[in-house]
Amino acid sequence: MKQILQNLKTGKTELAEIPVPSVRKGCLLIQTSKSLISLGTERMLLNFGKANLIDKALQQPDKVRQTLQKAKNDGIGPTINAVFNKLEQPLPLGYSNAGTVLEVGEGVYGFKPGDRVVSNGYHAEVVCVGANLCAKIPDNVDDTAASFVVVSSVALEGVRLVNPTLGESVAVIGLGLVGLLTAQILLANGCRVIGFDYDGAKVKLAESYGVEAHDLSSGVDPVAAAMSFSRRNGVDAVVITASTTSNDPISQAPQMCRKRGRVVLVGVVGLELCRDDFYKKEISFTVSCSYGPGRYAKEYEEKGFDYPIGYVRWTEQRNFEAVLDLMACNKLCVEKLVSKEIDFDEAEKAYELVASATDILGLVLKYNKNVDLTQKSVVLKTMPDYAFNDAGRAVIGFIGAGNYASGILVPAFAETNAVLKTIASSGGVSGNHVGKKFGFSVATTDYKRILNDPEINTVVIATGHSSHARLIAEALNSQKHVFCEKPAALSEDEIEMIRTSYEKSSLANKKLHLMIGYNRRFSPVIKAAKENLKNETDPCSIIITVNAGAIPDEHWVHDAEAGGGRIIGECCHFIDLIKHLTQSPIESVESMYMNASSDSKNPPDTASIFIKCKNGSIGTVHYFANGSKEFPKERIEIFCAGKIMQIDNFKSLTHFGWRKAKNVSLWSQDKGQNACVKEFVEAVEKGLQTPISIDEILEVAKFTLKVGK
Repeated sequence: MKQILQNLKTGKTELAEIPVPSVRKGCLLIQTSKSLISLGTERMLLNFGKANLIDKALQQPDKVRQTLQKAKNDGIGPTINAVFNKLEQPLPLGYSNAGTVLEVGEGVYGFKPGDRVVSNGYHAEVVCVGANLCAKIPDNVDDTAASFVVVSSVALEGVRLVNPTLGESVAVIGLGLVGLLTAQILLANGCRVIGFDYDGAKVKLAESYGVEAHDLSSGVDPVAAAMSFSRRNGVDAVVITASTTSNDPISQAPQMCRKRGRVVLVGVVGLELCRDDFYKKEISFTVSCSYGPGRYAKEYEEKGFDYPIGYVRWTEQRNFEAVLDLMACNKLCVEKLVSKEIDFDEAEKAYELVASATDILGLVLKYNKNVDLTQKSVVLKTMPDYAFNDAGRAVIGFIGAGNYASGILVPAFAETNAVLKTIASSGGVSGNHVGKKFGFSVATTDYKRILNDPEINTVVIATGHSSHARLIAEALNSQKHVFCEKPAALSEDEIEMIRTSYEKSSLANKKLHLMIGYNRRFSPVIKAAKENLKNETDPCSIIITVNAGAIPDEHWVHDAEAGGGRIIGECCHFIDLIKHLTQSPIESVESMYMNASSDSKNPPDTASIFIKCKNGSIGTVHYFANGSKEFPKERIEIFCAGKIMQIDNFKSLTHFGWRKAKNVSLWSQDKGQNACVKEFVEAVEKGLQTPISIDEILEVAKFTLKVGK
């Protein structure tokens, strides 16, 4: 199928061929009939993409500070790679879509195949969207009008924040697409509406809806006009829907208002406001967030949990339904707002208009219905047969194409002798991008095609934590070698699933490899430290301090079901490292947690973990989320037989009391990811022992779960 993608590095838009997405739990799979280009949002993205690196940096000062701090801690090389990897990732465009349901995901009720629906899906021939971001289209609303629903909901949410009452006077500053929709919704609420814009054509269009509209290019004073319109009282409210860097709208809005008036910002404008303008009249100022309650809330949008109507009357979905009801009874009319309908195959021409035209309001893309809905895979590169028929080579199928996969794992495998054949991602976009970049021959949205491909002998798993154990078991049962990013499992049942699958599969193939990506033990500084320890007979004491830093509460890693929490998801690295350095099985673990804040629903992520090994060695992992990012992320101190080694952020190794041992200093951080992958591939191709044994993998998994309890 085809989808519109933007390259944030260059600003270029592309009509890309990607696999049809698979329906996910809690979602609808929808075949698009029409979608609306949101001029304001998408033009802003185009302009950002076309800006040079300096201009991009000036627009995102917070990101610049984060980048500089990363360079200080990790080194320039890894930082540059991370920045360019992020910029190169394609951005799917679009969020106002109308189409027909193809499939209904698990746990979704109230929809069936064949239903016409609106959604916030991308500009793509087929989209997979959470059910709470969809609504059924009434029979008397056509698909073109329905494609305006999500953008109209942006306008509706702004109006809801105004909380208008019958007969109030409201000013709308900016009569673009959202402004004209806002004006109509206010009129439907029984308000008197005055509008302002610099475009005479938009002013006339607003007048045709019943708005008293003024062309600011003629020199009219908007404050004086609003005062006259409001019978010298000042308007009850102002909705700012303009898109400009000027501070004029935020300056004029409170001056237009009566005492205790309301100002709601929907658009993007300069925000150098005068406190006195708001203070003396007690003006309330609110910024509207997209299309209503639930926006950006993972529980609502991804997990499908609705808010009770008695407590949250107007959610995103219910705003969609309200807009459709207005359209159905002709109280919201969008026919005049359709500037052009363009065939989806000519979408790149549409974006030329977005970038250059000044007289465009609504650009509607119309889609061909003849889409091969079975096209779950796309050939990216034709590979010669011998590449897959060499019995001595690892032929790789990658499941997952997120940030870690694209930035670390795939590049590491690309540097080996392995053949990169197929990459799978649920939506198709990231897999398609990473596949092209690193020379995969196939991108797919159906990971089972990897498991069922006889040419693929090795599966790499880089998905969310909750799927690791299941995918490991499926790959082993398919007689594939497996490399899985940590952690191996989130429960004891999952550990047993892995053990059972490995033992059963090994009966048929004793050389089958299972590897978890505990890369720290492969770092050059850790290898040097291990070399010093190999002849020591005394037990050692190890202190690992991890300055993990806080991450947002809504991040998926915090989710006990999806990510297992940070302690299980991350500390397995350091439990494995202590076991590796002490050269001893683990005897016991204990943990002590700092209480999370009283309003946090996430598992605690600041803890000290105490490990006792069978040879008498002890280790402590301080995993702290309450420190400063200016401090290096990881420090390791090893005490043994009157001597000490100190490892700082995997960049340096300093010895104290070790005779003849040389200090190590690297140009940049090396956590061992490349060496970890290289040794795994060599084990597969040369029939060597797996770098980390199955017993060690299961032991670390078992004790990690004990820490997480």
